[in-house]
Amino acid sequence: MTTMALYAVEQFSASDSAAGFASGSFVIGALVARVFSGKFLDFIGRRRLLLGGLAVFTAAALLYPLADSLAVLLAIRLFHGAAFGAASTSISASVMGLIPVRRRGEGTGYFGISTTLATAVGPFLAVLIVDTMTYDFLFLTSAACAALALVVALMLRLPERTPTAAEQARKWHLRFADILDPAALPIASVMFVAGASYAGILTFLNSYAKEENLVSAASAFFLVYAAVVLLSRLFMGRLQDKYGDNAVIYPTLVSFAAGLAMLAWAPNGLVLAAAGVFVGIGFGALVPTAQAIAVTMAPPHRIGLATSTYFIMMDAGVGLGPLALGALVSVTGFHGMYWLLAGCILAATVLYHFVHGHKRYRRSTEVPVDVPA
Repeated sequence: MTTMALYAVEQFSASDSAAGFASGSFVIGALVARVFSGKFLDFIGRRRLLLGGLAVFTAAALLYPLADSLAVLLAIRLFHGAAFGAASTSISASVMGLIPVRRRGEGTGYFGISTTLATAVGPFLAVLIVDTMTYDFLFLTSAACAALALVVALMLRLPERTPTAAEQARKWHLRFADILDPAALPIASVMFVAGASYAGILTFLNSYAKEENLVSAASAFFLVYAAVVLLSRLFMGRLQDKYGDNAVIYPTLVSFAAGLAMLAWAPNGLVLAAAGVFVGIGFGALVPTAQAIAVTMAPPHRIGLATSTYFIMMDAGVGLGPLALGALVSVTGFHGMYWLLAGCILAATVLYHFVHGHKRYRRSTEVPVDVPA
């Protein structure tokens, strides 16, 4: 995602808005796949969906060099994203079902190290490869990583769940509650805003850094981000389980806003790279802690749907964000865009208070207890 917007501009002379869509369309494909994966996960089988998704994911990565127009590139991006959405929904739901309720924050944090480090190391490698080699080599590297994931997945044994007779009878029903879990939707709405804001980093940081002659600082940003995420995951989940959701969510949102403000200001490469600390504590820690809330709010038999609901909303933000932000950049510039995103995260902090923060949840019983706002 970090290099795709610039690739679309250089290869197909795409506009800023179209370039943003070329980057975000991957997540839109994942979003569509998650809508159906959450509903049919246990009917298809978790391991079967994981292996099938990864096989298609690997094949899709090899198609990029064949794209001879922007339209074909967008089609590949959607196809690639759909495969990712199906596979990641399967593995995430399986892991959530294995973690004990009392340690869900801690366990989700450990599991989330892998995915969040991937979103840090991946962009770092992408910027490095494009700067020193070619886009075709980048696509081959992506395909090789996907193939390795498929090999590892072949050795996994996931916990399967057999749908009940009642669920079998409603298999082809697609009501709102069969696509989005109402219990997970409130916290997922916060992640929609957070995802759109993080999309501004994933999609445009490389272009921003190139414009400001800070490409090496952009690479350092992702390295710093990865290191901070790794450290935060070792204790954030435990803090959440011990002291409650608010003790973690409020500080992470404020830290995320501060990191975006530093990107907006960024008078030099040092400040831009240092912003990775605040974004790492912010968005990096927010992803697993908010996911733990989403899964805990849902009954056990709807964990798969709650997981897909959470990622549907976050993916919608990450996928649709670049489209809107691409149009915004041409008006505000990169500095103005990041200032606005910092304000959006502060607004998301207020949203969190009203949808979840004003209540106290006992993790052992999963029963909400209203307290004065």
